[in-house]
Amino acid sequence: MNIFNFKAEKTNGDIVSLESYKGKVLLIVNTASKCAFTPQFEDLQKLYLAYKEAGLEILGFPCNQFGGQEPGTSEDASSFCRLNYGVTFPIFSKIDVNGENEAPLFQFLKEAAPFRGFDESNISEKLLKLMISDKNPEFLLGDSIKWNFTKFLIDQKGNVIKRFEPSDEPVSFAKEIEKLLG
Repeated sequence: MNIFNFKAEKTNGDIVSLESYKGKVLLIVNTASKCAFTPQFEDLQKLYLAYKEAGLEILGFPCNQFGGQEPGTSEDASSFCRLNYGVTFPIFSKIDVNGENEAPLFQFLKEAAPFRGFDESNISEKLLKLMISDKNPEFLLGDSIKWNFTKFLIDQKGNVIKRFEPSDEPVSFAKEIEKLLG
């Protein structure tokens, strides 16, 4: 099984097979428009523009499970990204990434790329862990998505290569994207 076995819903309700991205390097991100990590949209867009022609696609999945930071509709989330950060990569319909109603895609991603643990020598990760402990302690357990802007890197064959946590800035793993693009 790989990423191409899944489908996703666009904000207009159309269903897209992820197989349509075969041959591309993918970066799949759960997003939110009212989060401390929301400015990462700017760097995600820069990565997209820098590597789109070489075969990178970024897929954004808005999620309201973390502090209610994506309260509007799927269309609101998509419009916010375009208007505030110039995002041109696809933003899909809102989903759950953890729990009873989690999207099968994210269940697969979490199994394929387990949580590596918090690096408490990194102040951002230490603060993130404290925030999660306070707001959503259930997300500290296992391989659950810990917060908005967890990112998964996928190769051209649909294999999950690596998971990046919210505190991992998109520009910090540009070299890993370049390696996959060849």
